[in-house]
Amino acid sequence: MIQADYSARLREIRDKVEAEERLSMDDGIFLYDPAVPLQEIGMLANLVRERKNGNVGFYNINTHLNPTNVCVYRCRFCAFRSDLRDPKGYVMNDEQILQRGQEATENGCTEMHIVGGLHHKMPYTWYRGIIELLNENYPQIHLKAWTAVEINWFEFQTKKSKQWVLEDQRKAGLGSMPGGGAEIFHPEVRDQLCEHKANTHEWLRVHQTAHEIGIRTNCTMLYGHVEKAYHRIDHLLRLRELQDRTGGFQVFIPLAFHPDNTKLSDLKKPSALMDLRTIAISRLMLDNVQHIKAYWIMLGIETAQTALAYGADDIDGTVRHELIYHDAGATTPQCLSVDDIRQLIVEAGRDPIERDTVYNRVHREPHDFTKWSTETVPSEAVTS
Repeated sequence: MIQADYSARLREIRDKVEAEERLSMDDGIFLYDPAVPLQEIGMLANLVRERKNGNVGFYNINTHLNPTNVCVYRCRFCAFRSDLRDPKGYVMNDEQILQRGQEATENGCTEMHIVGGLHHKMPYTWYRGIIELLNENYPQIHLKAWTAVEINWFEFQTKKSKQWVLEDQRKAGLGSMPGGGAEIFHPEVRDQLCEHKANTHEWLRVHQTAHEIGIRTNCTMLYGHVEKAYHRIDHLLRLRELQDRTGGFQVFIPLAFHPDNTKLSDLKKPSALMDLRTIAISRLMLDNVQHIKAYWIMLGIETAQTALAYGADDIDGTVRHELIYHDAGATTPQCLSVDDIRQLIVEAGRDPIERDTVYNRVHREPHDFTKWSTETVPSEAVTS
């Protein structure tokens, strides 16, 4: 394609974005062409970002809990998993889990993000018990727990339906679900990465069921490994289609692949330019998802900060005790302070707003950081 053709094609896409018209598969694939200027895509994504979320840069105060790394699956991209008898393998006991809840409370966390391995020796009641234990002892902390892959595993363990498992988890104290386990939906890629775990249909059905019974969820895409532009756009369109039906996704998180210590360690990690292009294209394609998160743990602090001008409106949170991506070679800090995060957002020219898991604004008592309340803010108020 000659330069004049690129310019004309980009102008067509710009006209669509400005008119709030939906982009197509071909539009998305075109935007991944390296010849299309990243700055132009970023400007369009920023237009949508500010249209939806104004000048706000969201963050939260959260901690991660990975109760076990022992896993029946052997996904090629995962550096976190362990075999049962591997010295690296671990299973947290109740005392350790409660200690993590106490630490979260003392540090003012509003959210605990809980995911882990699928341990074939631990019954469903153990996984449910983690949620119940934390909810009973630290009821103010929102428990965002279990990917669709884990819910699918619980189905297998209990021989019950998706809806039964999700409702049972909610009775125990589940607040919402993270978006992990999506990887890349297209079978050409998924079968290379994780052929034995929950397939695309199962992942989407778990999230659809969660949405139908009122559980909000996140959604993700793991990019920068063996997939091509077509596979990424196909993935985004499948998410967009489900969101059209349910409206239950609250934020999309593009996850940059980290190859170190995985079975794909010969690959190079995505460049910062690819990270920004993916975030921007995601903002443009997912017109029905309110928020796009720049996950600083995976992107690096500088790229995540820059992403606030390329479509992202959320930089995630303090992220205490993250293991999964650090095991895969992430060199970012284990935790950022609130002051650090707010400064990153301010330096990017955005207004820092602390949120809870479901995007209510958090208000803290001036003389006691650990005491807080939330305020539900209509989406239109964000852009005013």
